[in-house]
Amino acid sequence: MAKIPKREDPIADAVDEHHAEIKEAPRPHMGASGLGHYCDRWIWLSFRWAVREKFPGRIRRLFRRGHNEEVTIQADLEAIGIKFQNTGLDQQYVNLGGHLGGSTDGIALSGVPGGEMQKHVVEYKTHALRSFNDLLIKGVKESKPAHFAQMQLYMSGLGIKRALYVAVCKNDDRLYTERLEYDAEAAEALLSRGKRLSTAERMPDPISTDPSWYQCKICPAHDFCHGSKLTQQVNCRTCARSTPASDGKWGCARWDANDIAPEHQAVGCEAHVLHPDLVPWEIKDSNHADEALYDINGTDVRNGEPGDGTFSSAELIASNGDVIHDIVIEARKVFLGSRVTGVIEIDENRASRASATGPVVQGEPS
Repeated sequence: MAKIPKREDPIADAVDEHHAEIKEAPRPHMGASGLGHYCDRWIWLSFRWAVREKFPGRIRRLFRRGHNEEVTIQADLEAIGIKFQNTGLDQQYVNLGGHLGGSTDGIALSGVPGGEMQKHVVEYKTHALRSFNDLLIKGVKESKPAHFAQMQLYMSGLGIKRALYVAVCKNDDRLYTERLEYDAEAAEALLSRGKRLSTAERMPDPISTDPSWYQCKICPAHDFCHGSKLTQQVNCRTCARSTPASDGKWGCARWDANDIAPEHQAVGCEAHVLHPDLVPWEIKDSNHADEALYDINGTDVRNGEPGDGTFSSAELIASNGDVIHDIVIEARKVFLGSRVTGVIEIDENRASRASATGPVVQGEPS
């Protein structure tokens, strides 16, 4: 009997593809929502824009649904007499000092049952069934430590002593609410962690060096930490010449700048030098202040502004460091401004591909 062909849904596919292709600017601050994460390294990599998490269109739509749910939840709370400082999707940014900050979902001025005359930081979260049931059993602090940390930081930054956590089960629309007290010790520990990680020039250790560790297996940095050890991102924050200052600014030694705008940080420049903790290669002493010298497969490779034997960070990433071939050297001489854009396979031998403004030069390595 012939199998029923798989049903296709081009409309749904097109919608998901649309959402998957949406480009979002990276968050400039180290968010309160991330400081409760279990791994110092992930917090550092995320803040450095060294590993960017990619979401399929369906997941992005789920995020949107959760965000839109906030208006409905707040309307229900207002209906029972809770008064809010904000309206609907109006979030308030909370400056936690330096590079730390975040946006709270709401601030209840009064009317919260059990604490009618007290202000509350309010957080809305949607949960899948399993997550929601775990929350019912354990409460916020044990079941959702990242959410607990987020609210403690917001209470600290806003000088509010109470928080209201409102959770909705996406499967059956059940509600769970919990009032939390401000924990000064917990908040201070989180702030100290954030200040330490946001200004750390070197990458911290991971939570585990075992690639099968359960928390590592679900982490977006799994391949970086346990595989390639090579960032795929070229921006100011992955550059060895930029430094985060304690006042929340980013400086650049290459251009003698002390306050790079976030939009410029996201683009970087041609003089980008890969941070030594974001590559799998050994760094060696360089006689040029604006270049790094990496030992790649036994060959010294210069990384910096491209030209005359120096390779850009984008070239090293595109080729996984496989740039030292005669064909590449010759291509760069003939086609001025040519760049390595990747590696292709030819007869089981690797060949570098260099491109100028027009031509693409291919060949086997010598």
